[in-house]
Formats: sequence, structure tokens, C-alpha cells
Amino acid sequence: MFDRDALPRVLPFLVYIAFIFIADMLVHAGVEARALRWLYAVKIGAVLAMLLAFRRRYTELTWTRMGARALATALATGVVVLLLWINLNAGWMTVGTPTGFDPRTDGVVDWLMVIVRIGGAALVVPVMEELFWRSFLMRWIESPKFLEIRPAHVKTKALVVTVILFGFEHNLWLAGIVAGAAYTFLYMRSQNLWSPILAHGVTNGLLGVWIISTGHWTYW
Repeated sequence: MFDRDALPRVLPFLVYIAFIFIADMLVHAGVEARALRWLYAVKIGAVLAMLLAFRRRYTELTWTRMGARALATALATGVVVLLLWINLNAGWMTVGTPTGFDPRTDGVVDWLMVIVRIGGAALVVPVMEELFWRSFLMRWIESPKFLEIRPAHVKTKALVVTVILFGFEHNLWLAGIVAGAAYTFLYMRSQNLWSPILAHGVTNGLLGVWIISTGHWTYW
């Protein structure tokens, strides 16, 4: 089903999802969520290790200079997605009840936890997710020889399926769909995976700052 080009793009994502599953199972087994807060650091470390191990296989991450207009578009997209993300939160726009991530101990914020959380969300997760969702899955739906498919040539079916699945990966499913669509169109237009990675990183990084500023821990 997957060839040697697919595995480096799929495995880091599967490791990330596996850690989420493990955390959920431990909570259901009676382990307090607070006792699992540092599991995020282990998860991000494992994903980063895999990305580094496969780094020579990611031909789509070969640096291509982004012009000022492309850079501005990516940054603006990241900010717009953030604004939509924190507002598309009505009951019907959500699925499940997230436990969130509270970095406080006895009311005092553990800043090391915050740095790890924001750093992982802004620097590691965007690379891992864009490699899987946009570079791999969207193009793979078009053809198993996905590396030969130019992003601009992806058809409606692959685009819609990928965006919907990306949306329901998140508790805020509608916000996830909107974000997935924004990152996808950015990739298709720019033909450069670093464009949605940058936008995704801006969204996640600013979201972390907003969460710390407002105390909306469930958004983590």
C-alpha cells in the first residue's frame, strides 16, 4: 500500500497519533492527566528524532527562496487561521471534550513546559503534519507516485478528502477544516511546502501565546 517514499512521511505522523492514544488510555486507566504533562515532550522528541532521521528523504523540503509577497501571504494566512480558530468554537463546531494542557503547578506557570509546548507546536508539528497531510496524503490520493504530482494539479476529490480528514483530527473540527483548506490552497498556489509550514507554525505559535495570555487551556 505504501512504498519507500511514503513511509518517511507517514511514520512520524503515526508516532504522534500513537502518543495521543497512549495518553488517552492512561487517563482512562486512572492516571491523572497532570502526571502525563511531560509526555508531550517525549512525543515531540520522538517525532523530531524521526524527522531528523529521514531528513535526506524529504525532497520537498529542499529550501526554495520565498519572495516577499509569498512570505507575507504565508504569515497573513497563519494569523487569519488563528483568529478563526479561536472563534469557531460553538458547540456544534466541536467533537469530544478535550482535557487540554494546563502548565501550572499550584497556580504557578511552569515556563519550561510552556517553552516545550509552544516550541513543539510551532516548529515540529507543522513540519510533521504538512509532510503527511499536504505533501503525502493529498498527492497520494491522486497517485501512488505522489512525488511526481505537482500540488497545483491535485483534483477536487483529493483536496476535499484531505481537508475533511485534517479537520476531524482536531476537537474543533470546523476550525480544523478551515485551517486545512487555507494551508492546502497556500501549498497549491505556492508549490512550496515551506509556505504552509510557515503559516501553520505562525498559527500554532500565536495560539500558544494566546492560551498563556488568556488561560484557555482547553485549546491545547
